[in-house]
Amino acid sequence: MNGLLVAIKAELFIAMRTFASKLIVLAPALIAAVQLFIVKLGETGQQARNNLLGASEFDRAIGSNAYGFFVDGLSTGLTILGLLIVAQAAYSFSYERDIGSIRHLFIRRVSRSSSITAKLIHLHLLAIISVLLLLAVSYFLSGILWEYDAIVEDGFELISEQEIQNEIKLGLHLALLPIPAAIGFGLLVSVSAQSATQAVTTALGITLAIDIFKGLLGDFSNYIYASFQPSLIDQSYLQAVSRIVRGYSDVLIDDRVLQLNMWVPLPALLLFFTAALWIVQRRKI
Repeated sequence: MNGLLVAIKAELFIAMRTFASKLIVLAPALIAAVQLFIVKLGETGQQARNNLLGASEFDRAIGSNAYGFFVDGLSTGLTILGLLIVAQAAYSFSYERDIGSIRHLFIRRVSRSSSITAKLIHLHLLAIISVLLLLAVSYFLSGILWEYDAIVEDGFELISEQEIQNEIKLGLHLALLPIPAAIGFGLLVSVSAQSATQAVTTALGITLAIDIFKGLLGDFSNYIYASFQPSLIDQSYLQAVSRIVRGYSDVLIDDRVLQLNMWVPLPALLLFFTAALWIVQRRKI
Protein backbone atom coordinates (compact mmCIF):
# COMPACT_ATOMS: atom_id res chain seq x y z
CA MET A 1 0.00 0.00 0.00
CA ASN A 2 2.88 2.38 0.81
CA GLY A 3 4.35 1.74 -2.65
CA LEU A 4 1.02 2.54 -4.28
CA LEU A 5 0.78 5.85 -2.42
CA VAL A 6 4.31 6.77 -3.51
CA ALA A 7 3.41 5.95 -7.11
CA ILE A 8 0.19 8.00 -6.96
CA LYS A 9 2.06 10.99 -5.51
CA ALA A 10 4.60 10.72 -8.31
CA GLU A 11 1.83 10.62 -10.93
CA LEU A 12 0.12 13.68 -9.44
CA PHE A 13 3.42 15.55 -9.22
CA ILE A 14 4.08 14.90 -12.91
CA ALA A 15 0.47 15.73 -13.88
CA MET A 16 0.72 19.20 -12.36
CA ARG A 17 3.74 19.98 -14.51
CA THR A 18 3.01 18.40 -17.89
CA PHE A 19 1.16 19.81 -20.89
CA ALA A 20 -0.49 16.47 -21.71
CA SER A 21 -2.48 16.42 -18.46
CA LYS A 22 -3.67 19.99 -18.99
CA LEU A 23 -4.64 19.12 -22.56
CA ILE A 24 -6.79 16.20 -21.43
CA VAL A 25 -8.56 18.40 -18.89
CA LEU A 26 -9.07 21.49 -21.05
CA ALA A 27 -9.29 20.36 -24.69
CA PRO A 28 -12.73 18.63 -24.62
CA ALA A 29 -14.41 21.67 -23.03
CA LEU A 30 -12.62 24.16 -25.30
CA ILE A 31 -13.46 22.27 -28.49
CA ALA A 32 -17.09 21.87 -27.40
CA ALA A 33 -17.24 25.64 -26.74
CA VAL A 34 -15.81 26.43 -30.17
CA GLN A 35 -18.34 24.09 -31.76
CA LEU A 36 -21.26 25.76 -29.98
CA PHE A 37 -20.12 29.24 -31.03
CA ILE A 38 -19.74 28.15 -34.66
CA VAL A 39 -23.16 26.48 -34.64
CA LYS A 40 -24.72 29.63 -33.17
CA LEU A 41 -23.22 31.76 -35.94
CA GLY A 42 -24.51 29.38 -38.59
CA GLU A 43 -27.92 29.14 -36.94
CA THR A 44 -28.28 32.92 -36.86
CA GLY A 45 -27.99 33.05 -40.63
CA GLN A 46 -30.31 30.06 -41.03
CA GLN A 47 -32.97 31.61 -38.80
CA ALA A 48 -32.88 34.77 -40.89
CA ARG A 49 -33.55 32.68 -44.00
CA ASN A 50 -36.29 30.72 -42.23
CA ASN A 51 -38.04 33.94 -41.21
CA LEU A 52 -38.06 35.06 -44.83
CA LEU A 53 -39.35 31.68 -45.99
CA GLY A 54 -41.90 31.37 -43.17
CA ALA A 55 -40.59 28.36 -41.24
CA SER A 56 -43.03 26.61 -38.87
CA GLU A 57 -43.03 27.31 -35.16
CA PHE A 58 -42.02 23.69 -34.55
CA ASP A 59 -38.89 24.11 -36.65
CA ARG A 60 -38.05 27.29 -34.74
CA ALA A 61 -38.58 25.50 -31.40
CA ILE A 62 -36.14 22.79 -32.42
CA GLY A 63 -33.61 25.35 -33.56
CA SER A 64 -33.78 27.39 -30.35
CA ASN A 65 -33.80 24.59 -27.76
CA ALA A 66 -30.57 24.55 -25.77
CA TYR A 67 -30.85 20.91 -24.69
CA GLY A 68 -30.00 19.59 -28.15
CA PHE A 69 -26.90 21.76 -28.41
CA PHE A 70 -25.90 20.82 -24.86
CA VAL A 71 -25.91 17.15 -25.90
CA ASP A 72 -23.97 17.99 -29.08
CA GLY A 73 -21.30 19.68 -26.97
CA LEU A 74 -21.10 16.66 -24.69
CA SER A 75 -20.78 14.28 -27.65
CA THR A 76 -17.98 16.31 -29.22
CA GLY A 77 -16.11 16.73 -25.94
CA LEU A 78 -16.36 13.04 -25.03
CA THR A 79 -15.16 12.06 -28.50
CA ILE A 80 -12.04 14.20 -28.01
CA LEU A 81 -11.59 12.93 -24.46
CA GLY A 82 -11.79 9.31 -25.60
CA LEU A 83 -8.96 9.77 -28.10
CA LEU A 84 -6.78 11.83 -25.76
CA ILE A 85 -7.15 9.50 -22.78
CA VAL A 86 -6.29 6.42 -24.86
CA ALA A 87 -3.23 8.16 -26.27
CA GLN A 88 -2.07 9.33 -22.83
CA ALA A 89 -2.62 5.89 -21.29
CA ALA A 90 -0.56 4.31 -24.08
CA TYR A 91 2.15 6.96 -23.71
CA SER A 92 2.44 6.89 -19.92
CA PHE A 93 4.31 3.71 -18.99
CA SER A 94 6.03 3.24 -22.36
CA TYR A 95 7.60 6.72 -22.27
CA GLU A 96 8.84 6.35 -18.70
CA ARG A 97 10.33 3.00 -19.64
CA ASP A 98 12.03 4.55 -22.68
CA ILE A 99 13.76 7.31 -20.70
CA GLY A 100 14.45 5.10 -17.68
CA SER A 101 12.53 7.17 -15.10
CA ILE A 102 10.32 4.23 -14.14
CA ARG A 103 13.38 2.60 -12.54
CA HIS A 104 13.53 5.37 -9.92
CA LEU A 105 10.10 4.32 -8.65
CA PHE A 106 11.16 0.69 -8.53
CA ILE A 107 14.24 1.69 -6.52
CA ARG A 108 11.87 3.32 -4.02
CA ARG A 109 10.21 -0.07 -3.58
CA VAL A 110 7.26 0.67 -5.82
CA SER A 111 6.18 -2.57 -7.42
CA ARG A 112 5.33 -2.83 -11.08
CA SER A 113 1.70 -3.57 -10.30
CA SER A 114 1.53 -0.51 -8.02
CA SER A 115 2.94 1.65 -10.80
CA ILE A 116 0.31 0.47 -13.29
CA THR A 117 -2.47 0.83 -10.70
CA ALA A 118 -1.33 4.38 -9.90
CA LYS A 119 -1.45 5.28 -13.58
CA LEU A 120 -4.95 3.82 -13.84
CA ILE A 121 -6.10 5.94 -10.87
CA HIS A 122 -4.35 9.05 -12.17
CA LEU A 123 -5.92 8.75 -15.64
CA HIS A 124 -9.37 8.27 -14.11
CA LEU A 125 -8.89 11.44 -12.06
CA LEU A 126 -7.94 13.36 -15.20
CA ALA A 127 -10.99 11.99 -17.01
CA ILE A 128 -13.32 12.93 -14.14
CA ILE A 129 -12.02 16.51 -13.98
CA SER A 130 -12.25 16.82 -17.77
CA VAL A 131 -15.85 15.55 -17.82
CA LEU A 132 -16.90 17.91 -15.03
CA LEU A 133 -15.38 20.88 -16.87
CA LEU A 134 -17.01 19.76 -20.12
CA LEU A 135 -20.40 19.50 -18.42
CA ALA A 136 -20.09 22.97 -16.88
CA VAL A 137 -18.91 24.70 -20.06
CA SER A 138 -21.41 22.97 -22.37
CA TYR A 139 -24.35 23.55 -20.02
CA PHE A 140 -23.77 27.22 -19.25
CA LEU A 141 -22.70 28.15 -22.77
CA SER A 142 -25.72 26.39 -24.30
CA GLY A 143 -27.95 28.26 -21.84
CA ILE A 144 -26.37 31.59 -22.79
CA LEU A 145 -26.63 31.05 -26.55
CA TRP A 146 -30.04 29.34 -26.55
CA GLU A 147 -32.90 28.72 -24.14
CA TYR A 148 -33.62 25.56 -22.16
CA ASP A 149 -37.24 24.61 -22.63
CA ALA A 150 -39.63 21.75 -23.29
CA ILE A 151 -40.49 20.75 -26.87
CA VAL A 152 -43.87 22.31 -27.69
CA GLU A 153 -45.87 22.23 -30.94
CA ASP A 154 -49.14 24.14 -31.37
CA GLY A 155 -49.44 24.55 -27.61
CA PHE A 156 -49.02 20.80 -26.98
CA GLU A 157 -46.01 19.64 -24.99
CA LEU A 158 -44.31 16.82 -26.89
CA ILE A 159 -41.46 16.26 -24.43
CA SER A 160 -41.26 17.83 -20.97
CA GLU A 161 -38.07 19.23 -19.51
CA GLN A 162 -38.03 16.46 -16.91
CA GLU A 163 -38.16 13.81 -19.64
CA ILE A 164 -35.42 15.59 -21.58
CA GLN A 165 -33.19 15.78 -18.51
CA ASN A 166 -33.75 12.10 -17.74
CA GLU A 167 -32.74 11.12 -21.28
CA ILE A 168 -29.60 13.25 -21.07
CA LYS A 169 -28.63 11.71 -17.73
CA LEU A 170 -29.06 8.21 -19.14
CA GLY A 171 -27.18 9.07 -22.32
CA LEU A 172 -24.30 10.64 -20.39
CA HIS A 173 -24.14 7.69 -18.01
CA LEU A 174 -23.95 5.20 -20.87
CA ALA A 175 -21.39 7.33 -22.73
CA LEU A 176 -19.08 7.52 -19.70
CA LEU A 177 -19.06 3.79 -18.95
CA PRO A 178 -16.60 2.87 -21.77
CA ILE A 179 -13.97 5.44 -20.72
CA PRO A 180 -12.41 3.25 -17.98
CA ALA A 181 -12.17 0.39 -20.49
CA ALA A 182 -10.46 2.76 -22.94
CA ILE A 183 -7.93 3.67 -20.23
CA GLY A 184 -7.32 -0.01 -19.50
CA PHE A 185 -6.79 -0.70 -23.19
CA GLY A 186 -4.29 2.15 -23.46
CA LEU A 187 -2.32 0.83 -20.48
CA LEU A 188 -2.27 -2.67 -21.97
CA VAL A 189 -0.78 -1.30 -25.18
CA SER A 190 1.66 0.81 -23.17
CA VAL A 191 3.20 -2.17 -21.37
CA SER A 192 3.16 -4.32 -24.51
CA ALA A 193 4.71 -1.95 -27.06
CA GLN A 194 8.44 -1.61 -27.71
CA SER A 195 8.45 2.21 -27.55
CA ALA A 196 6.24 5.17 -26.68
CA THR A 197 5.76 6.08 -30.33
CA GLN A 198 4.71 2.54 -31.17
CA ALA A 199 2.34 2.47 -28.18
CA VAL A 200 0.52 5.71 -29.09
CA THR A 201 0.19 4.92 -32.79
CA THR A 202 -1.00 1.37 -32.04
CA ALA A 203 -3.57 2.48 -29.45
CA LEU A 204 -4.97 5.26 -31.64
CA GLY A 205 -4.80 3.12 -34.77
CA ILE A 206 -6.79 0.27 -33.21
CA THR A 207 -9.29 2.69 -31.68
CA LEU A 208 -9.92 4.43 -35.01
CA ALA A 209 -10.02 1.10 -36.87
CA ILE A 210 -12.73 -0.18 -34.53
CA ASP A 211 -14.63 3.05 -35.07
CA ILE A 212 -14.45 2.67 -38.85
CA PHE A 213 -15.28 -1.03 -39.08
CA LYS A 214 -17.79 -1.42 -36.24
CA GLY A 215 -20.67 -0.87 -38.67
CA LEU A 216 -19.54 -3.97 -40.59
CA LEU A 217 -19.46 -6.20 -37.52
CA GLY A 218 -23.21 -6.35 -37.06
CA ASP A 219 -24.41 -7.50 -33.64
CA PHE A 220 -20.86 -8.52 -32.69
CA SER A 221 -19.98 -4.81 -32.37
CA ASN A 222 -22.26 -4.65 -29.32
CA TYR A 223 -19.71 -6.75 -27.44
CA ILE A 224 -16.90 -4.24 -28.08
CA TYR A 225 -16.67 -1.47 -25.49
CA ALA A 226 -15.65 1.15 -28.06
CA SER A 227 -18.97 0.80 -29.89
CA PHE A 228 -20.70 2.59 -27.03
CA GLN A 229 -18.33 5.57 -26.92
CA PRO A 230 -19.12 8.89 -28.59
CA SER A 231 -16.80 8.85 -31.58
CA LEU A 232 -16.17 10.21 -35.07
CA ILE A 233 -18.61 7.62 -36.47
CA ASP A 234 -21.00 7.83 -33.55
CA GLN A 235 -23.37 4.98 -32.69
CA SER A 236 -23.62 5.72 -28.99
CA TYR A 237 -26.90 6.24 -27.17
CA LEU A 238 -25.89 9.85 -26.56
CA GLN A 239 -26.13 10.41 -30.31
CA ALA A 240 -29.72 9.14 -30.20
CA VAL A 241 -30.41 11.42 -27.23
CA SER A 242 -29.45 14.46 -29.33
CA ARG A 243 -32.41 13.63 -31.61
CA ILE A 244 -34.79 12.66 -28.81
CA VAL A 245 -34.35 15.96 -26.97
CA ARG A 246 -35.04 17.84 -30.21
CA GLY A 247 -38.45 16.23 -30.49
CA TYR A 248 -37.80 13.66 -33.21
CA SER A 249 -40.03 10.62 -32.84
CA ASP A 250 -38.27 8.30 -35.31
CA VAL A 251 -35.53 7.22 -32.89
CA LEU A 252 -35.56 3.45 -32.31
CA ILE A 253 -34.06 2.19 -29.04
CA ASP A 254 -33.04 -1.44 -28.59
CA ASP A 255 -33.21 -2.29 -24.88
CA ARG A 256 -30.81 -5.21 -25.41
CA VAL A 257 -28.15 -2.84 -26.75
CA LEU A 258 -28.63 -0.57 -23.73
CA GLN A 259 -28.14 -3.55 -21.43
CA LEU A 260 -24.93 -4.49 -23.24
CA ASN A 261 -23.82 -0.87 -22.94
CA MET A 262 -24.21 -1.25 -19.17
CA TRP A 263 -22.41 -4.58 -18.83
CA VAL A 264 -19.72 -4.85 -21.53
CA PRO A 265 -17.30 -2.02 -20.50
CA LEU A 266 -16.57 -3.23 -16.95
CA PRO A 267 -15.42 -6.77 -17.92
CA ALA A 268 -13.37 -5.17 -20.71
CA LEU A 269 -11.61 -2.93 -18.15
CA LEU A 270 -10.90 -5.89 -15.88
CA LEU A 271 -9.58 -7.95 -18.79
CA PHE A 272 -7.29 -5.18 -20.07
CA PHE A 273 -6.01 -4.27 -16.61
CA THR A 274 -5.35 -7.89 -15.61
CA ALA A 275 -3.50 -8.51 -18.88
CA ALA A 276 -1.45 -5.32 -18.37
CA LEU A 277 -0.45 -6.45 -14.85
CA TRP A 278 0.51 -9.90 -16.14
CA ILE A 279 2.62 -8.54 -19.00
CA VAL A 280 4.41 -5.85 -16.97
CA GLN A 281 5.55 -8.45 -14.44
CA ARG A 282 7.25 -10.43 -17.18
CA ARG A 283 8.74 -7.70 -19.31
CA LYS A 284 12.32 -6.55 -18.98
CA ILE A 285 12.40 -2.92 -17.85
